[in-house]
Amino acid sequence: MGSLLYYALPALGSYVMLSIFFLRRPRLLHTPQAPAFCPHLAAHRGGSGERLEHTMEAMENSMAQQADLLELDCQLTRDGVVVVSHDKNLSCQSGVNRDVGSLDFEELPFYKEELEVYFSPGHFAHGSDRHMVSLEDVFQRFPRMPMSVEVKEENEELIHKIADLVRHFDRNEITIWASEKSSIMKKCKAANPEMPFSFTQSRGFWLLLLYYLGLLPFMPIQERFLISFLPTIINRFLMRKSLIQHLEQRGVQVRLDHHPSARRWLSSVGLAQPFSHSSATQQLGHLGRSLSVSQFLHL
Repeated sequence: MGSLLYYALPALGSYVMLSIFFLRRPRLLHTPQAPAFCPHLAAHRGGSGERLEHTMEAMENSMAQQADLLELDCQLTRDGVVVVSHDKNLSCQSGVNRDVGSLDFEELPFYKEELEVYFSPGHFAHGSDRHMVSLEDVFQRFPRMPMSVEVKEENEELIHKIADLVRHFDRNEITIWASEKSSIMKKCKAANPEMPFSFTQSRGFWLLLLYYLGLLPFMPIQERFLISFLPTIINRFLMRKSLIQHLEQRGVQVRLDHHPSARRWLSSVGLAQPFSHSSATQQLGHLGRSLSVSQFLHL
């Protein structure tokens, strides 16, 4: 036992030192991925805090407030139109208890006159535009606006239609694949491998495991974006400054959806400074909860 420890302890110490060294200097082992775009502010569900989510009015309002990434969710109608909608069932959004896939695009109901904001329970968004829109119309209206497109269902027709639309509008480099499920992401990457993609939930847990085991500096990373929602007990415990710095040095853009308490936490660990009091930034800071405006960290 003594002889085993005699050799094991120095080996373990050397491994820890090497891991820390390359965690701080990842470019010695990896060539960083060059980002096609570097968004600073993202609008969740197209900007759901001040206007009705996923409407053209919400997206235009977000862009007017300097958002430079639209986060969208997609569903497929019965007649094969890719529609921008978070929910599969329209009950919460419109009061009509029908699935998007059971209706043709022209049959889709209007949104309710007010919708509760996901990140701000008790807060309701309003807007004059209550129309559901197709992804094609969004691409036509905002041809060079970076977007994140989340797929929630293992619907291969939906995935391939999104991939074809992205190609048709020449948006391969400025449209991000997003999904919580790795099985869906695998199909997304196969449908259009030229689009950047984000971490799924299981890949995110794998990332954290590699980080805490000290193996992350030695492993390849294909994802271009890490999206994390703050604050939660889990994220406060797991998201470390050294991890975020390591990822960004390797070309992985980290986006933290945050509200005031999360911004205070980010500032306390040296990852972000509080919003200034300039007119534009003060307005965005106020909308941090309702609009779900998200800031990419530049360390």
